[in-house]
Amino acid sequence: METVLNLMLVRFGVIVGGLVVLALLIFAVALTLKRRGRLDDVRRYADPAVRAGLRAAGRRLDERVRRGASGTQRRDGRR
Repeated sequence: METVLNLMLVRFGVIVGGLVVLALLIFAVALTLKRRGRLDDVRRYADPAVRAGLRAAGRRLDERVRRGASGTQRRDGRR
């Protein structure tokens, strides 16, 4: 039991560490773009893609709400 808990703790640490590194990398890229004066250009370029992604996520959420998917429906369509 202790080994399982240790493995879960290590896995959690690796995931959190990866997320921290990713956040630092994104921050460094944004800071570099801001210093070079390109951040506004990147925002204008990325804005349509972000909006499309948010619309798609909203549609997916609306479909799940309309369908009543609360985790009770199986993959084969049965409840």
